[in-house]
Amino acid sequence: MNGNLWLPDLFKDLMNVEFPAPKHNCTAPAINVMESDKAYIVELAAPGLKKEDFFVHINDDGNLVIKMEQKADNKEEKANVHYLRREFSYTKYEQTLILPDDVEREKIGAKVSDGILTIDLPKIEESKVKLSRQIEID
Repeated sequence: MNGNLWLPDLFKDLMNVEFPAPKHNCTAPAINVMESDKAYIVELAAPGLKKEDFFVHINDDGNLVIKMEQKADNKEEKANVHYLRREFSYTKYEQTLILPDDVEREKIGAKVSDGILTIDLPKIEESKVKLSRQIEID
């Protein structure tokens, strides 16, 4: 038996991690987009996140920007013993959605419930949409 084989096994037991360390899954949250007669609805899967972890706004180009950022500091400690494992977790995501022209941007609303961010994009009432206008001739 090779004398160097015990070292990785010792650290594997103490640190409770696999060698080689597994790669983290870096995928974007799932998004649903629905349409009704009165609104568009965007749902973003965000399990474990709170409303403080989100920033939703309309940018200067009139697009919807969804940002989420979550930091976690998980410590495993026992009394009178220093910790052998400490995990830092950091999740950051940003998505820009081009809004249709019939969205009433001033009435957009958002909420977080049961691990889902829901953004309500109300449509402009048809009576308010002006299709005709005067074209200036230069």
